[in-house]
Amino acid sequence: MQALHPDLVLHESAPSLGAPAPPPACEHFAGDEKKLRKALALQAQWAGAFDVTADLEDGAAVGEEVQAAGRLASILAEPRPQAYRVGCRLHPFDHPAFATDLRALLLAKPAGLAYITLPKIRDLTQLNQAAKEIQQASLFYGFSGPIPLQVLIEDAAALAHVFEIAAHPQVQFVAFGQMDFTSSHQGAIPATAMRSPGQFEHPLMRRAKLEISAACHAHGRLPTHNPTVDYQSDHQARDDALRAKNEFGFRRMWSIHPAQIAQILQAFAPSPEELEDASRIL
Repeated sequence: MQALHPDLVLHESAPSLGAPAPPPACEHFAGDEKKLRKALALQAQWAGAFDVTADLEDGAAVGEEVQAAGRLASILAEPRPQAYRVGCRLHPFDHPAFATDLRALLLAKPAGLAYITLPKIRDLTQLNQAAKEIQQASLFYGFSGPIPLQVLIEDAAALAHVFEIAAHPQVQFVAFGQMDFTSSHQGAIPATAMRSPGQFEHPLMRRAKLEISAACHAHGRLPTHNPTVDYQSDHQARDDALRAKNEFGFRRMWSIHPAQIAQILQAFAPSPEELEDASRIL
């Protein structure tokens, strides 16, 4: 007989009847019009089984940030079921395009806007400033309540503040920006640590993943794992998601290629044995 997980037997941790469903375990990034339309079409085919994030940071060429933001925001604003969740990654808060990204997104009023992703947040002070600006803008454009935030931890300085960041009331997700984190160490972390198995074994990478996950679990947030850079593999994203879940306590993972979506959802799905045990208890 398979051992029961504590979540299934401790009354304090058992899911309550009528509790809202947790966010999908896969978040798929799309940085241009073609990829975003394809992602939204897949999301519709899969009945909203994963989140879609429009990436205004990496998806805009230098000098074309305003136009790119307008194009992607307008796609998000096209008619879709409200339950199919979308998010948007803006430029960093101290980048000139942050304000234009935010304005384009909120002016479009996309259906199902579930979160805004903030890259390169350095500390709690900067997060508070960004959250305040987003809150003021969302009220101005007619949003009824605070928009949840996802914060990327992308260097060692931000990692030092991750527990404070996770405690912020508007934060729902904290994600690991693995590539920028590696680059910020200026050669101290080898390039091999950006791929598996190195990303799970290099001490600085392990520490970052553990700190992010621990901070999220301490404050009831969802830790989001970095994407698998090997997007052509038919199994690597699943293997990475399983390690992220089982060894580091992550509850969600990014996808950067449509082929990774099913792998990630499969990895984070409860096993048949877990579902059967849960149904007997509840």
